Amino acid sequence: MAASYRRGLHELGDGLFAYLQPDGSWGWSNAGLVTAGGASLLVDTLFDLRLTRQMLDALRPITDASPLQAAVNTHANGDHCFGNELLPEGVTLYASSTAVEEMRAVPPSLVHLLFKTPEGKDPVFAEWARETFAPFTFEGVELRLPSSTFDGQLDLRVGDRPVSFIDLGPAHTASDSIVWVPDAGTVFTGDLLFVGGTPIAWQGPIQSWLDACGRLLSLEAHTLVPGHGPVTDADGVRAVMRYLEHVRAEARRRFDAGMDAEAAAEDIELGEFAELSEPERVVVNVDTAYREFDPAREPTPVPELFARMARWSARH
Repeated sequence: MAASYRRGLHELGDGLFAYLQPDGSWGWSNAGLVTAGGASLLVDTLFDLRLTRQMLDALRPITDASPLQAAVNTHANGDHCFGNELLPEGVTLYASSTAVEEMRAVPPSLVHLLFKTPEGKDPVFAEWARETFAPFTFEGVELRLPSSTFDGQLDLRVGDRPVSFIDLGPAHTASDSIVWVPDAGTVFTGDLLFVGGTPIAWQGPIQSWLDACGRLLSLEAHTLVPGHGPVTDADGVRAVMRYLEHVRAEARRRFDAGMDAEAAAEDIELGEFAELSEPERVVVNVDTAYREFDPAREPTPVPELFARMARWSARH
């Protein structure tokens, strides 16, 4: 949908803006701004303080005229919340209560330990992590947790404009909220949408993510700002659904044949989805599908999933 996909601020019309970070791959997330009646709401911060500072500087001509009164984190992944500490002191910061629990469980110090201290780790993973996360700095980040939480849905106003936070998770994470601006026909989807990149279902079940996509389509929004990738429309939602349906169906065949999850991920042909960036995420998606097929199955530890993705990437 977007005519261009350059880094920085994009005006969507109706007082809405998207802050995009090509190429949308690991860590390069998007944010958004909703303005009305002399006030503004920020949707998500970025992966580290440098990037968040650049974004806030780019927004300043707008927020000087429409001061930032509120912000929301769509979910708990660090690339959507690690810049929270740079928000002005008086800004009310929202997230779902489940997302806040996840933020506490995965602080910046833990992310730094996983990606920035490769000593003693699988050398294949260490090399992959260095290359993938080299642009980001997590050391010294003190995560500001949201002080205002909600469950299900929260309706509020930005100036005189109605805005809804709607939790459609679990899907990508345990809680994935969207920001719906009905009078502008626009929704900020967080990581329920990856456009041009491979979706990753850390939490699942995959059916829950498909249901969330169905909810997105039911809004009949004409503009959707994804968590990663260029601004899209309903076709972007349908593309995510096609990928998830393909991987789940292929995983099911291999699960029924008794193949283990890592071997199944290696065996699956991605077909039309092979051209998406981060194809190694199939490893996580198959593992999540296997938990959907067998609810008693224990989750695979996240560091092991990253190690498997690194191995998958090294082989392809």
